[in-house]
Amino acid sequence: MGDISSLGYVRVRATDMAAWRTFAFETAGFAEGSGPETDALYLRMDERAGRIVILPGEEDRVEAVGWEVRDHLALDRARQAVEAAGVPVKPLSQEECDLRRVETAFAFEAPGGTPVEIFHGPALDHTPLATPYGNRFVTGKLGAGHVVVPVGDLDGAFRFYSETLGFLPRGAFRMPTPPEAAPVRLRFLGVNARHHSLALLPSPELKSPALVHIMVEYETLDEVGQALDRVLKAGYHLSSTLGRHTNDKMVSFYVRTPGGWDLEIGWQGALVEEGSYTAEEITADSYWGHSWDFS
Repeated sequence: MGDISSLGYVRVRATDMAAWRTFAFETAGFAEGSGPETDALYLRMDERAGRIVILPGEEDRVEAVGWEVRDHLALDRARQAVEAAGVPVKPLSQEECDLRRVETAFAFEAPGGTPVEIFHGPALDHTPLATPYGNRFVTGKLGAGHVVVPVGDLDGAFRFYSETLGFLPRGAFRMPTPPEAAPVRLRFLGVNARHHSLALLPSPELKSPALVHIMVEYETLDEVGQALDRVLKAGYHLSSTLGRHTNDKMVSFYVRTPGGWDLEIGWQGALVEEGSYTAEEITADSYWGHSWDFS
């Protein structure tokens, strides 16, 4: 594996902060964290102040996908690799790092358009985690979950993440295309035992810095079911019914967030034994369920 160890955080700009507050804490079940940005919402899942940070903005978009490395040596190696690939990097100032509650970080735009930050040294919040419904999240060495982003140049983005940053290919899903067209694949990539921490969706319509979805994993199936009940009761758009995916075996559903992208809430994702794993191509996204409504 490369130096990237996990998905550390996602920073998102939002046009309706009040709607986000209701969705995040009353429906989705995040704990409310705290941090130096007083106008932000910190969606807490563990000892980090906020794995997802919602910030006010003039449009709904992703501001940064933050990938974690072990220490300053790993950070230097990652920076050198990005620069060697011809991608300009911007070291974050001390003030910018303090806002993110990390020791050191740098930023760049990944091929495909996603704004990326790589960091080390996250500050921890040691107060007890108090989620509103007693639910718990699967994080730790597996990171915050996974993120799916749209890319225009799939091959270029895939090569960058795998060859430059050391993400491990974890299979693909061949998307329907006309017979005369070349194969188009949704690519999955991992950085730890979680099946995938990143997926790249070829999308000529949805442009970066957009999000497709973020997945968070609960500890029990009951917690997922209870969240689904809250989503339905509150009248949020269900982008997908409950189902089990074929690649990561996750039992999950998808709900449309106030930002227009989806939050996948899941349980019991598969853990990859890297020594015996080979990248496969799935031919269906789910064994059962996951009836999609993209309206």
